[in-house]
Amino acid sequence: MRYLFIMLLIGSLFPTAFSQNSNVPKSHRNIIEKDGVHYLKLGEDRYFAENEDPPEYTLEALKGNPKGTKTGLRFDFDNKEFSGKLFYGFIPYGDSRHPHPVFFRQSSDIVEGGAEIDIIKYLSGRYDMIGWEKSGRGTLGYRVVSTSGRIIYDGVVTFSGTGPFDVDITVIEGPFVNLLTPEGATISFETNKKTKATIEVDGKSFADKKATTHHEILISGLEPDKVYDYKLVYGENSLTYGFKTAPKPGSRSSFTFAYASDSRSGQGGGERDIYGANAYIMKKIMALATQQKVAFFQFSGDLINGYLNSPEAMDLQYANWKRAIQPFAHYFPVYVSMGNHEALGRIFYGDKGEYVFVDRFPFETESAEAVFKRNFVNPQNGPAGEDGADYDPDPKSIDFPSYDENVFYYTYDNVAVIVMNSDYWYSPSAGNIPLTGGGLHGYIMDNQLAWLKQTVEKLEGDNNIDHIFVTQHTPMFPNGGHVGDDMWYNGKNDYRPFIAGKPLANGIIQRRDQLLDILVNQSQKVIAVFTGDEHNYARTEINGKMNIYPEGYLGKKITLSRTIYQINNGAAGAPYYAQEQTPWTSNVEGFTTQNALVLFHVDGKKISMRVLNPDTLEEFDSLEMR
Repeated sequence: MRYLFIMLLIGSLFPTAFSQNSNVPKSHRNIIEKDGVHYLKLGEDRYFAENEDPPEYTLEALKGNPKGTKTGLRFDFDNKEFSGKLFYGFIPYGDSRHPHPVFFRQSSDIVEGGAEIDIIKYLSGRYDMIGWEKSGRGTLGYRVVSTSGRIIYDGVVTFSGTGPFDVDITVIEGPFVNLLTPEGATISFETNKKTKATIEVDGKSFADKKATTHHEILISGLEPDKVYDYKLVYGENSLTYGFKTAPKPGSRSSFTFAYASDSRSGQGGGERDIYGANAYIMKKIMALATQQKVAFFQFSGDLINGYLNSPEAMDLQYANWKRAIQPFAHYFPVYVSMGNHEALGRIFYGDKGEYVFVDRFPFETESAEAVFKRNFVNPQNGPAGEDGADYDPDPKSIDFPSYDENVFYYTYDNVAVIVMNSDYWYSPSAGNIPLTGGGLHGYIMDNQLAWLKQTVEKLEGDNNIDHIFVTQHTPMFPNGGHVGDDMWYNGKNDYRPFIAGKPLANGIIQRRDQLLDILVNQSQKVIAVFTGDEHNYARTEINGKMNIYPEGYLGKKITLSRTIYQINNGAAGAPYYAQEQTPWTSNVEGFTTQNALVLFHVDGKKISMRVLNPDTLEEFDSLEMR
């Protein structure tokens, strides 16, 4: 209990510290705003000023603001100090189901923040593989690389003309299949210019309500369990892909779905680090998932490096991750959730280089949760947030981020997947949480836990659902790399969030046990919990015989009534962690640091699992789950 005692003592030394401005959420403390800058006070005359330095790169700048010239395209990266290389090549739509740019042998130098592509000189004649000289239009993929050789951004631009050239309406991101149902799906994509786009499916047309750059078009009225082509029309251009509608609920058909986590940048250079994302492994994983004909893909956190203080820089890293999955996600949904590396904060720096990090506010627009929602399309059936909980410091104000599209559930046939956020309102500076307030890595807060209980009860009573899977980024039982935190903290229950200077009643191990009670003792349909955070694959059998407590634990202990599994797959490209010894090590099977894709094959009331290495295609674990 020493950790908790020290935290409570520190908190009592500064019970009010000083008044906060109204723009600082009341869930925090010791943070003030002066002349547009936020400060953090950690003791007498000890202030940390927020880092207001502009980010090194932003998505808008790296798009390059392409414009047509007499002979090609001109890019302006909005930074006269920026130099590097611009690689480019045509995207031959129609030549492949999964179009990628085919980079040309030439590149352009980026000098004083600008670069040019001479289409007439280099990409005509025998190099005109897309027929732009005849059609008067085409699409280029381009890659921005720094002088050190680091890939920073992959972009797309559609042009018209044969000289001079113009930049045409371009789908710069997507399209992605989202929110799949038996009757249709939502197709999302981004365009470089405002336009009113249309999607044609099975003789029906679905359109934007108004011209926009962010598009989410609902497709409905289709038949269940059937393959459809969809044609996206934008200006004079079009793209054609396809998706398969979900079966009717409870059909108990045969299908496969995939799971992975942790694809932030890896080591080795090249596409293993496209500014925040391991695009190399993600492309391999998506190609393998496509080859295995998955119906959907669950990806649970640490998509990117994150830990940023700029929403614009976060947008760039998310864009790079989406670009890696894009050629395959045209056809099936990828449901994503948050991990600790999705952290976006206000970062306060001290004189000696030390820093304190809290979730960025205003929560409605700049929190990690808000920026995550802006970048992805997920179901909106989760809880509202932690406002209104017993510990809410002011019911009349917004003092916590929203759970909208970062906590949710979805169903496919007889399977339900419940998606949790165990890095909500996350403050990486765990030792300073008593002073600042903030969420703890691995902790499920009260309103979210209550929603989980209600959702499990609802699905238990749904005759169309046979199998429930729950996913959260952090393991309940870490095995390698995060034994010092996650839902264990080396067996120390003292760790917990603080709100307005007050600790929550339940520590991390108590909260883990409450979670286990819902998933194991109050459910018969929950089969497994999908986790990541630890950069390895491991299968842990959770049962009533396993040792789940530290030596000498004095708290109330839970008795587990049946067996479920923790399937940890944080092996989607992030740097590896080796196995460590824990009280439950004897319950762990299949541990490996290989890159991994977990595949679940559902056949009515039967479920089997296979684990494949997307780099080598080797199968290294399997299990008959039901």
